[in-house]
Amino acid sequence: MAEKEVILTQDGLKKLEEELETLKSVKRREVAERIKIAIGYGDISENSEYEDAKNEQAFIEGRIITLEKMLRNARIINNDEVDTNTVSVGAKVVLRDLEFGDDVEYTIVGTAESDPSQNKISNESPVGKAILGKQKGSIVDVNVPTGDPIQYKIVDIKK
Repeated sequence: MAEKEVILTQDGLKKLEEELETLKSVKRREVAERIKIAIGYGDISENSEYEDAKNEQAFIEGRIITLEKMLRNARIINNDEVDTNTVSVGAKVVLRDLEFGDDVEYTIVGTAESDPSQNKISNESPVGKAILGKQKGSIVDVNVPTGDPIQYKIVDIKK
């Protein structure tokens, strides 16, 4: 089975590489030390510190595997590739809610680096899917799970 391509911006690539390095060089050592200390407490069959440290170790190792796979399958979107004529991954898009008249700016990113609190939305999110490939001035309907579709107008597309 082919592994899914992971679309990343340069910033997203840098953040994943930094997280991977921290997990490998810092977190692994910290959890190994915690395990060593917990073993020193004696009987590990009823040792919650040991159990917690082993669970954290499993999480860290799983995350390392996930990050390595993501980086191996990454396709990097360079700022030079971003088209300001149509919405694409890496673009900053200003949308106007046609019901309320509010404008919001989103950066379209791959799922690995989406962060709605930073206005970075995935190309696979409902809004991302609806606007991908559309041009400035287009009206799009975004289907939301909570009811009627929301209409947006694409006000601007920039790098």
